[in-house]
Amino acid sequence: MTAANAVLLLVDLQQRLMPAIHDGDKVIARAARLGEAATLLGVPVLATEQAPEKLGPTVEQLAGYPHLVMPKTRFGADESGLVPPGRSEIVMSGAEAHVCVLQTALHLAGDGHRVLIVADAVGSRDPDDKAVALERARAAGAEIVTSEMVLFEWLADARHPRFREVHKLLK
Repeated sequence: MTAANAVLLLVDLQQRLMPAIHDGDKVIARAARLGEAATLLGVPVLATEQAPEKLGPTVEQLAGYPHLVMPKTRFGADESGLVPPGRSEIVMSGAEAHVCVLQTALHLAGDGHRVLIVADAVGSRDPDDKAVALERARAAGAEIVTSEMVLFEWLADARHPRFREVHKLLK
């Protein structure tokens, strides 16, 4: 995984949904870690919002990161207008893991993208749903990673000029 090939996709991390998500504060914190690192390393940040008129906008802690926010009503987002040209690795954070994150991952993997779901930055109301979603996504070709894995792979080297700034995000 490289910062040059990656896109960070924040799936439906919305104001009215996140209070119902198991460990929702942790999911948001890990997504913010990813958003900050992406910003420092030049990785485009995209977001989807499921029926924003009902579930509200992206949570305030993440609202400043996306370059593009795509409203939707379908549970799975496809790549139409979502993935910038030249980017093939889709790093995913979001909610709910077993609905919109999974269906989007299945679409993107089916379209030939390398899909990486950040296990500590996705959530569902029920932890069992999240666990099964991650298993199913893996079986369909998605890779399951952690936010710390992503940061260190994006950096690739301790001599990276942004190493200290990114490393501070882990504290």
